[in-house]
Amino acid sequence: MAVNEPTTLPPADWLQRPGLDRLAVALDADAGAARYVGGAVRDTLLGLPVADIDVATIHPPQEVVRRLQAAGIKAVPTGIAHGTITAVADGTVVEVTTLRRDVATDGRHAEVAFTDDWQADAARRDFTMNALYADMGDHRLHDYFGGIADLRAGRVRFIGDPLRRIAEDHLRILRFFRFLARFGNAPDAAGLAACVARANDLMALSRERIADELLKLLVARDAVAVLRLMVDHGIWQPVLPEFDDAAIGRLATLVEAEAAAAIDPDPIRRLAALLDADNAEGVTARLKLSNAQRKRVAVALGEATGSPLALGYRCGVEGAVDRLLIGGDPAAARSVAGWTRPALPLSGGTLVERGLARGPDVARALRQVEDRWIAEGFPDAARTSAIADDVVAQALRASSNA
Repeated sequence: MAVNEPTTLPPADWLQRPGLDRLAVALDADAGAARYVGGAVRDTLLGLPVADIDVATIHPPQEVVRRLQAAGIKAVPTGIAHGTITAVADGTVVEVTTLRRDVATDGRHAEVAFTDDWQADAARRDFTMNALYADMGDHRLHDYFGGIADLRAGRVRFIGDPLRRIAEDHLRILRFFRFLARFGNAPDAAGLAACVARANDLMALSRERIADELLKLLVARDAVAVLRLMVDHGIWQPVLPEFDDAAIGRLATLVEAEAAAAIDPDPIRRLAALLDADNAEGVTARLKLSNAQRKRVAVALGEATGSPLALGYRCGVEGAVDRLLIGGDPAAARSVAGWTRPALPLSGGTLVERGLARGPDVARALRQVEDRWIAEGFPDAARTSAIADDVVAQALRASSNA
């Protein structure tokens, strides 16, 4: 490690989670047989909160299971063929994976062999900032490829030859840009060039994997700038040609409105901003989004007519907030966010009691009452009853004149 680079993890709340000490003992971590790895190490060095904990170990998967069970720690073989066991110790969930090296890859799947070589395990990872390890006991750091320096510089850099890393897993193209949007300051030239050269490889990926990476990218810190970079370099062209300069402009408007309204970014809302009424259905189907997500995009792209609360009543608070933010109206979005949609304080039966015959006349009159109730700002039951009296009287007069 370079001078002035940290040699141990700084203190962090997650390091005190119950069960980690028991797990360290079970895996013989004090003898160097197990280390924290990946995102937990990276994010701790950046002072970010840690959600998921991953541990790498020299022990083969079956030995990991044996050791965990002997220590009274639950062992779930979630990915045992690829060396991953989920350990549950005192309620703390940790993914424990045996050190691996790639034997064969096809851009989507990898055939691996287990190893006890820490550097070989690090070498198969994607970026230098993700190949950082820390001892489970004294938290001493292990950095084989300059990941700490890259992390400090905001440099997302492939380990080794970028083209080879991409050939191993085509999804790394999208991960490069997602990590750039989340952690980076400027794109690594070699990495960017490799992603541009191999952009067509994205066509070999499942659309679900593309959607997963895209939605994560959309809520990253510098999503707009990085998506603009991707459009400028033709990264999306093979799989999502609908993303163009106009789409990025709409996204930028939305991001500014979210900030002005102090409303948290949302990936589906941001995806909707990249689309329009002509292409949304096709894109969301291609990405295999859920029916609920596809419906939300469709609602978000509707016209924002009427008052914010009227819009919230007719298409739901979430849909109204989405439409207003995408339309660049943060004040209106803020006014409806958190609002509870009221219920019309009368029913069709009430109109029948006032003299209307059951059937289409009641439905028509109820819609008229509701429209006026909305237009007047959702008045109380007394005022709603007066509106109903007026609507029923008009309906009865029209019926008698027919």
